[in-house]
Amino acid sequence: MTYKFDFAALAPYWETFLRGCWQTISLAAIAVVLGLVIGIVAMLAKRSPIRAVRLFATSYIEVVRNTPFLVQVMFIFFGLPSLGISLSPWTAAILALSLNCGAFAAEIIRGGVEAISKGQVEAGTALGLRTLQIFRFIVLKPALRIIFPALSGQFILALLTTSIVSSISAEELASISQSIDAETFRSFEVYAVATVLYFGLSLIFSTAFKAINRIYFSYPVR
Repeated sequence: MTYKFDFAALAPYWETFLRGCWQTISLAAIAVVLGLVIGIVAMLAKRSPIRAVRLFATSYIEVVRNTPFLVQVMFIFFGLPSLGISLSPWTAAILALSLNCGAFAAEIIRGGVEAISKGQVEAGTALGLRTLQIFRFIVLKPALRIIFPALSGQFILALLTTSIVSSISAEELASISQSIDAETFRSFEVYAVATVLYFGLSLIFSTAFKAINRIYFSYPVR
């Protein structure tokens, strides 16, 4: 083997790699926050007494959950312009990730909500609480304790899934790694560093979420 490893050639790009990490974290965070909002709305819509609303929510969830994320990104970035809707790569990436996270979050939240005893809801009604108050204080908070590990996993998945949006030139760690590779021609070294950075980000957030879960959610619901 004649290939000579030279990680020192990447030293001038350490700030660029860090910028890619920050953009990846930002993209995942924005997408997950928006995805949670979408997920709550979709979950409520799926439980709606109105059949058309239930059908729309169910269709959205099933379509997103059963199609490749790459196809979803391509459809939003390359397909929507045919309808006169043109989005920048970053905006298209956020929209695609948010809709994807929202569909999975809807099912996660639904599972948590359905695990709450109906007796608690009936108690809230007896106390004269409004529907929104019952959902917020009696259903959502206890459900959060149940679903927090799954939501944490969803964030880690979103963090890694951001690499796919490099296919539409949205700037994050994967696309920045491609740019550095094109400049240095050190493919092994570039993608080895990218792999370590993705693994490091996943490990950091996974550890942080476990600590949060242990501190705030590892006690009986009262």
